[in-house]
Amino acid sequence: MRNIKLNVAYDGTHYHGFQEQRGTGLATVQEELEACLERLTGHRTQVIGAGRTDAGVHARGQVVNFNAAGWPIPAQRIPLAVNGVLPGDIVVTEAQEVPPEFHARFSARAKTYRYSIWNARMPSPFHRLYSTFVPIPLDDRAIAAAASLLTGRHDFKCFQASGSTVRDTVREIYRAEVKREGSLVHFVFCGSGFLYNMVRIMAGTLVQVGMGRAKPEYVNQVLESRARVMAGPTLPPQGLCLERVDY
Repeated sequence: MRNIKLNVAYDGTHYHGFQEQRGTGLATVQEELEACLERLTGHRTQVIGAGRTDAGVHARGQVVNFNAAGWPIPAQRIPLAVNGVLPGDIVVTEAQEVPPEFHARFSARAKTYRYSIWNARMPSPFHRLYSTFVPIPLDDRAIAAAASLLTGRHDFKCFQASGSTVRDTVREIYRAEVKREGSLVHFVFCGSGFLYNMVRIMAGTLVQVGMGRAKPEYVNQVLESRARVMAGPTLPPQGLCLERVDY
């Protein structure tokens, strides 16, 4: 087995998430990658992704791996070969040969997501596909104080979308930060793993704090409750981006 690891960036606007949904007619990033590799190799190739991003969610640092047995192209030349076939909204930024036991999902040690808010009186036509518009001025200091309470090992059941079947809802957040670049406010979360819609719900909760609808310490009450209804709303997908995966 020749195991190849790819770093992939994509604009998720026109995709129904990363994971394949064969037979539905819905375009996904995984299916585009696999179709590209099949054109290059002449046979069906399955890719394994580090994260199953939802419809409309973007990625700068998605990681996939696949079995390239019998494929003679050197790893350093794979990005050029693959990008020549892929659509313009998906780009392979790096490729390397890794040990056979490497698995993009199960070998991951940490993932970093960023959620972006356009915080201004008027919406931006240039950022509308990559952020969520919030016209009410946000208190960055209050948000930072609330975000710090999310760090550590907690039961994040309250930040999980209703209907999820995951039993173990304990995760560890290594870093939770707020950064402002003019009208753009970014929430950055780095953790061992994330539950379904967890980042979007945490971001929704921080926005409530930033608008003055709750105090920073409200985050502790939400965590202690373990109840989804206590947390903020699930923010739209376009503001979310998978920044990197660490191994």
